[in-house]
Amino acid sequence: MFDFTVDANVKLIKALGAKTNLKFGEIRTLLAKKDIKVNGARVGKDVSLKIGDTVTVYAPDTAVKSVKLSDLFSIIYQDDNILVVNKFKGVNSDTVYDKLLSSFTEVYYIHRLDLNTDGIMVFAKNKRSEEELLFGFKNKTFNKYYLALVYGAFDKPQDVLTDYLIKDKDASKVFITKKSDKGSKIITSYKTLKKGRDTSLVEVELLTGKTHQIRAHLAFYGHFIIGDGKYGQSSVNNALGIKKQQLSSYKLTLNFTKEDYLYYLNGKTFTVDKDIKLY
Repeated sequence: MFDFTVDANVKLIKALGAKTNLKFGEIRTLLAKKDIKVNGARVGKDVSLKIGDTVTVYAPDTAVKSVKLSDLFSIIYQDDNILVVNKFKGVNSDTVYDKLLSSFTEVYYIHRLDLNTDGIMVFAKNKRSEEELLFGFKNKTFNKYYLALVYGAFDKPQDVLTDYLIKDKDASKVFITKKSDKGSKIITSYKTLKKGRDTSLVEVELLTGKTHQIRAHLAFYGHFIIGDGKYGQSSVNNALGIKKQQLSSYKLTLNFTKEDYLYYLNGKTFTVDKDIKLY
C-alpha cells in the first residue's frame, strides 16, 4: 500500500499513470476491486481529482515510480544538529522527510510547507535540536519570509495586515474576516518589491502562522497569489498559463538565547534565490 498527494486538477487514471508504474489494465483491475481510495473513500471509477486530494493505492510499494533525492529538494546547509533544505514546488513535505530518513541516521520533522509552496524547510538531527527548533517555530522567535507573485498591487507599498481566520474543514479552506468571535487572529506583514503590468512581487513575513494564512489573507485584500487554484481566480491563472501557486519560502533567520544548545546559530540567515517573472 502507498499514497500520494495530488498536485494538479486531473483525472484519477491519469494521476496514477504519472505517479506509478501500473499499466492501464492493472489500474482498471484495482478500480474494479475498489482497491483505491480518494481522501479516505473507496472509489470504483475514474473520478476527477483536485489539488491537495490524497490517493491511497492498495498495491505493492514497488509500483511507485522511483524518485531521486535531487528531484525533491537540494540541501542548503547541514551540521551535526540541523539540516536545511530547499523543497521544490509540487513536492509533498512528507515525501522530503521520508527521503531524508533513508539517507540520514536520525532526522526529526520540524515544520511543513504546502505542496505547491517551494523553499526552505528545517529538520533536526537530534532530540535536543528538535526541541529548540520546535520551540522557535511555535513561539515565532524565528523570522520567516516568503516571496509571493500577486495579482495587481497594494495601495500602500508596505503594511501590516491584521484580521481573523476561520477554518472550514468541510470545504478544506479558510476564510478571512475583519471581526470574529470564533476565528483566530492573524497578522501578516508585506512589502512590495517590484510591480509589473498585472502583477507585483511582494515579500511577506508571517507574524502568526495559521493554515493557508498567506494565501487567504492576500486574497482577502484582492491580491491573490498567481497560480493559486483554491484562493485565486482560474481565469487569471489560465490567461497567464500558470498552474502552480507562485509562493516561495525564501528566507529564514534563526534566533536563540545564550542558554540554548543551538546558540551558535543565533542570527544565522538562510536564503534561496528565486527567479520570479512579473506579468
